[in-house]
Amino acid sequence: MATAPWWRGAVIYQIYPRSFRDSDGDGIGDLPGILEKLDYVAGLGVDAIWISPFFKSPMADFGYDIADYRAVDPMFGTLEDFDRVLQRAHALGLKVMIDQVLSHTSDQHPWFQQSRQSRDNPKADWYVWADAKPDGSPPNNWLSIFGGVAWQWEPRRGQYYLHNFLTSQPDLNFHNPEVRRAVLDNVEFWLQRGVDGLRLDAINFCFHDRLLRDNPPKPPELRVGRGFSPDNPYAFQYHWHNNTQPENLAFLEELRALMDRYPGTAALGEISSEDSLATMDEYTRAGRLHMGYSFELLTEDASAAYIRATVERLEAQMKEGWPCWSISNHDVARVASRWHPGGTVPPHFATQLSAMVCSLRGSVCVYQGEELGLPEAELPFEALQDPYGIAFWPTFKGRDDCRTPMPWTDAPDAGFSSGRPWLPVPEAHRPLAVSRQEADPASPLNAFRRFLRWRRAQPVLVHGDIAFLDAPEPLLAFRRTHAGSAVLAVFNLGEREARWPLPDGCRPRALDGHGLPTGVIDGSVLVLPPRGVYFGRLD
Repeated sequence: MATAPWWRGAVIYQIYPRSFRDSDGDGIGDLPGILEKLDYVAGLGVDAIWISPFFKSPMADFGYDIADYRAVDPMFGTLEDFDRVLQRAHALGLKVMIDQVLSHTSDQHPWFQQSRQSRDNPKADWYVWADAKPDGSPPNNWLSIFGGVAWQWEPRRGQYYLHNFLTSQPDLNFHNPEVRRAVLDNVEFWLQRGVDGLRLDAINFCFHDRLLRDNPPKPPELRVGRGFSPDNPYAFQYHWHNNTQPENLAFLEELRALMDRYPGTAALGEISSEDSLATMDEYTRAGRLHMGYSFELLTEDASAAYIRATVERLEAQMKEGWPCWSISNHDVARVASRWHPGGTVPPHFATQLSAMVCSLRGSVCVYQGEELGLPEAELPFEALQDPYGIAFWPTFKGRDDCRTPMPWTDAPDAGFSSGRPWLPVPEAHRPLAVSRQEADPASPLNAFRRFLRWRRAQPVLVHGDIAFLDAPEPLLAFRRTHAGSAVLAVFNLGEREARWPLPDGCRPRALDGHGLPTGVIDGSVLVLPPRGVYFGRLD
């Protein structure tokens, strides 16, 4: 039997470099800090790391505004530092994925600096420029995710430029073939350097509607979800014309053709569209992206019914592609708090959720600190750095609360930096530090490690198909099948004991070794403790 590609069913550990480990005392994490902690990451049992942007940038959006795609920003180190990270990760058996932000650049990028000067220079058509309406207003009604109009006036050209994100993040014009070639050349620079994969930021934003048609309004009752706060006018529109254009499919095929020249590499697309699950299906069909992930499990709804409905809807649509799931990342509140609002978070709450998402069909992205069960920080306004949060304070606090430094020790600086960290270390994180948890066999960290080791020995959980079984809230029950084997997985997502009559003919044999509070079968009833799980072989 052919060996499955490494990325199918992989657990990918996201490293947000600014907050992972600072090696030089400037308060900002860096590549040598990542190198220092790679043995720890490998010891978690993950298959790969995804490193968020470390490229040269003015840091208006903390690296997602790139000024040079081929250079490491000095605050993170050097290209040689990256090569050392890559070499050490490979020696430890870890694949390395890096962020690629293709749809837009920084306004400090040389391409934009030239493009903005006139309408007839060699880079004049490299960004999305448009004339004002006769009354001087913007070309259409498109809005920025970060609030307000998505167009910025440039007096040197007497035109507006498009920015789907910050004003300092102008959108590239992917309708221009020269832009597409230049973007792919930058991607190939990193493939040649030996990276194993790319996480493609906002990949459905590359193309815009050539006709610049207005987006239609969205009814108030539908202005929810997708990670936008209710007071953000971005939620007031259907975003049919400023992203997710049909021309993007041909570009994804160009990108895939490039990656196919580097066997073993994989592309993971971040997708946020009006119907993200449908776009995931479309973008991961043969000859396009290897995997896609959306924000569907990065929402506030933690019910078993919502999780089941989300996965089933994707399974019904995705006939060829492969999903990747995530319940936390650098853009949303940490899952330990988001799915357990109010009160003290139970010690193994996040561990159970990690086990749940790692048991679904697909690959998984795990955000740094998830293995520790870190709750969301509560930073005061004066500590905020994120322009998104500063703009929408106090109803939306932005993304800083999930980006605080990784707690390595319970010291005041959390072992993160010898200098003043760029964001404060939350007092609530110090008791959950790596040093404390490593010494406790029953800690969330060690439970996370045990589960990933156990999962790796269960091919049915890594590669198998999935089918859900009817179970009352808060139970999530499904069957995974692969190569003649079948496993029943049941998760009690509630805080009380739950009892579930087994379906007719269902007589599982318990699988142990996963290390989580487990259920028992009493006659024909499965009894699950609070936040308990059950895995049983069905064949």
